[in-house]
Amino acid sequence: MRRNGYDVSVDILETARLGAKKTRIVYGSNLNFDIVKGYLKNMINNGLLALDEKGRYVTTGKGVKFVEDYRTLLNSFN
Repeated sequence: MRRNGYDVSVDILETARLGAKKTRIVYGSNLNFDIVKGYLKNMINNGLLALDEKGRYVTTGKGVKFVEDYRTLLNSFN
């Protein structure tokens, strides 16, 4: 079954919850570097991810809320 963009975003946000480099995100979300690059840029621009002082991607509070809200929405259909 194919994942949609929201599923991919949730995978990335979960992988980066405690901080992760791009390589960890690529493997954690099962994507390639080119695809992840676009998602990371988009999520930073929308305030879901941030870069910390060590150059790791970290899920913001807004990103955590996005994951929680998306899961709630999915569960309401099951």
